[in-house]
Amino acid sequence: MNIDQSKIPQATAKRLPLYYRFLKNLHASGKQRVSSAELSDAVKVDSATIRRDFSYFGALGKKGYGYNVDYLLTFFRKTLDQDEMTNVMLIGVGNLGTAFLHYNFIKNNNTKISMAFDVNESKIGSEIGGVPVYDLDKLEEHVQEVGDIPVAILTVPAVAAQSITDRLIALGIKGILNFTPARLNVPEHIRIHHIDLAVELQSLVYFLKHYSVTQED
Repeated sequence: MNIDQSKIPQATAKRLPLYYRFLKNLHASGKQRVSSAELSDAVKVDSATIRRDFSYFGALGKKGYGYNVDYLLTFFRKTLDQDEMTNVMLIGVGNLGTAFLHYNFIKNNNTKISMAFDVNESKIGSEIGGVPVYDLDKLEEHVQEVGDIPVAILTVPAVAAQSITDRLIALGIKGILNFTPARLNVPEHIRIHHIDLAVELQSLVYFLKHYSVTQED
């Protein structure tokens, strides 16, 4: 099935890994089929949204039967390029960066942090979670040696974020997951996702105080 990925809404695209993770768990438990209602209960996305998301990919299920778990799993694995490993670099091995290195993402999907960078001499030359930590001053040297590392995770002080981003852009980075409070300036062809944990927490507290769950919809 040929799918024009550009016509799939970004909100739908962001939910696909969530569906995929749940389907992996279903497959591991031996379950062979699942309804949109069961999916909805598990991933906390309403059934109508799930059916609409799936409709962008054609007829993935049958009315009255639901969805074949093996078929969905195979389909989403291909759609999300799960058989193709994507190497990621991490910049900033502080508390948050160290946690990422210990967790690493290969446990859940097709991404792996393959190298990390920091300025702290006590960390340079070490391995954390099996990932080598290099001197940030030698970023270009190490990245050019390895070649294709299209994604970077930034967990550095906000004041350093833009200058490091500029260096990553020069190296041909395609995507940045930014955990700093800084709002980074990047060319249009580079995808950047900002995750400010403090803002997310403030937002959660605000919604708890002023909105019910039903009001948000």
